[in-house]
Formats: sequence, C-alpha cells, structure tokens
Amino acid sequence: MSAATPLLDNTIEADDPGVELSGNINSSNNTSNTRPPVVLTPTNRANQSNNSGLASTQSDAESGIAGIFRQSAHPVALFFLFFFRIAAIGVYIVSGFFTDSYVLFTVIVVVLLAMDFWNCRNVSGRTLVGLRFWNQVDDDGESYWVFESRDPSRPANPIDSKMFWIALYVFPALWTTLLIVSLLKLGLAFIPIVVLALVFNVTNAIGFTYADRDAKQRWASSMGSGWGIPGLGGIGGQLLTGAVQKSVGRMFN
Repeated sequence: MSAATPLLDNTIEADDPGVELSGNINSSNNTSNTRPPVVLTPTNRANQSNNSGLASTQSDAESGIAGIFRQSAHPVALFFLFFFRIAAIGVYIVSGFFTDSYVLFTVIVVVLLAMDFWNCRNVSGRTLVGLRFWNQVDDDGESYWVFESRDPSRPANPIDSKMFWIALYVFPALWTTLLIVSLLKLGLAFIPIVVLALVFNVTNAIGFTYADRDAKQRWASSMGSGWGIPGLGGIGGQLLTGAVQKSVGRMFN
C-alpha cells in the first residue's frame, strides 16, 4: 500500500452552510419532545371558593350563627336570650337519660325558666328592641300594664329585632308541642313543668307584643301632633293625628 492511497474510501463532506441545525442532540426525533406552551391566566380566589364550599358573596359570608352574632349590636344579650330558653328545653328533654331524680331536674328547669323570664323582660327586651313592660297595682287595688319604649329616633338593630321576635314566638310553640307529647304519652308528672314554661313564655310574648303596639301608636300620635295644618290650628292636628292612628292601628291590629 502506497503512501498516496487514502486510508478510507469515503470522505466526510462538510455541512451545508445554508442549512440551520436545531433541536436536542440527545433526541432522535425532535418533534416528539416538543410540549405545548403553558399559558398562565390570572384567576380570582372567589371563583375557586365556589368549588370549595366557601362563601363567595357578602351575604353568604354573613350567614349562619357566627354571622348573626357579628352583625348584632348586643351579642351578649342575644346569646343569653337563646341560652336560657334552649337550656330549659334541653334539660327537660334529656334529663331522663342522665338522672332519675324528678325533683332535681324539675328544680333545674324551673330555675332556668325563671331566669329566662327575668332576662327577657328586663334585659333582652330593653337592649335588643327597646321595649319593657310590667304589671302595676295602684292604690285602689286595680292592676294595669305599663309599657315603656325607646325613642323612635334610635331604631333597633335589624338582626337583634328579628332574632328577638323569633325567640319570642318560636319557643312557646315548642313548649306547646311538648305539652301535646306529654298528653299523648300520659306523662302527667311532666305536665305542670310544661304549663309553667308556657305561662312564662306566653306572658313575655303577649307583654312585648302589646308594648310594641303601644310604642307604634304613641309614635304615630307624636308625629300627628307635630304636623300642624296652617289655618286649622288644633283641629287640623287632631284630624291628622286620628288619621295616622287609624292607619297604624289597621296595620298592626
């Protein structure tokens, strides 16, 4: 073999300078590893909360027991209004599962009912809706109801007012249901407790209902007396007062 003979028959040709090479040198197929571009779009946490069960609106966020107490102007008074009433019914219902002492659970229920009656009449009603009532006996021995109300320029919190009237009317209905159950089961020993609870709850319901009606009528009277009609003097004020009182009476009677 002469020195002029090349060692390899095939020669390596130079790359075509016009062709641009691209891709991954470790891949045999350049198109197989190409991935679609990831596009990041802005999102809103409120949209994600719909799927997770969280509140997405202000009304949803303020719903529930916690929302009621947050919106209440007097959460402590509202809490004790429901606490004594729920506790009395709860002890009455579950007492048979924990103790056989009739006297013990009777005393507990009566104490809770008395505390609820006093709290509702003197604290919750005055604080939540600006109303109070009591029965007074004059020198002649005649008893009559006395109603007090807050200045109409200071309206009650709507949540406090709504929850107060719900508690005032719902719990007498619950005690009425328990009375019917006691009669059907012939539980004569429990009937006096339920009757006492109805007396306390119905008394508060009637008293505050009349106190609210009396407050609305006096508010209508004050508005009518303050609107004078020029040229008519006191007659115009009396006529207007009577018209306002009649309209309010038809609305709330």
